[in-house]
Amino acid sequence: MIFLNDYFAAENVGEPRTDKILSVSTRFFIFSAANFILLFALSGVFAFAQETGGVKGKVRTANDGGIASVKIIARQKGEDVKSATSDASGKFVLENLSPGVYNFVFIKKGFADSLLSNVEVEKGQPRDLGDRLVLGIDQGTLVIIKGSVFDQNGRSVYGAKLLIEKISGDGGKPRKLGSGTTSQSGEFTFRQSEGTAKFRITATAKGASASKELTVDGAAIYRLAITLNMEK
Repeated sequence: MIFLNDYFAAENVGEPRTDKILSVSTRFFIFSAANFILLFALSGVFAFAQETGGVKGKVRTANDGGIASVKIIARQKGEDVKSATSDASGKFVLENLSPGVYNFVFIKKGFADSLLSNVEVEKGQPRDLGDRLVLGIDQGTLVIIKGSVFDQNGRSVYGAKLLIEKISGDGGKPRKLGSGTTSQSGEFTFRQSEGTAKFRITATAKGASASKELTVDGAAIYRLAITLNMEK
């Protein structure tokens, strides 16, 4: 309005201000052109979104816990097309995929890579894959302790109670990590995160108790046997 008011004031005293008209016109043209480009770009994005689709879902563990930072890759004809990452609760959205059939690869350190194949993507809103996308633990990144419990005569002990503790290196109180019972064949398995550590496994049955300590230095399968001097 400043430019227009100055022009009209000058016109009243017989001094046309063409420079002000030029300034107003130029600014109006630039403003209009910018708006046009913006509207054109937005319409293009909207049209592109209407022509594409996607998928969404939730990645979780077997215990229903969401898994964060899982990389989800859309793969078509052997080529990686697009990717996304799950949030803190395991949820993800992978959009702007051209209609077609895709394979989806799920990758997360500490978990086994998983593949969901032959998923058809259509135009419009992302297809909901649900919350049944379960990733299993990568056995190669775990300390797996496998053992057996026997009585004094070498027979397998079924139903023996088990306790696994982590022994502190500074002489502190052992920390309980888990518990369980032996199978029909007297066997048991504990799984722990990889790394150097010292564990104590205690077996108890029919008034008898015995322990074994085990030092591990990385991801691998470790085996041990515990003998109980059980009452007859």
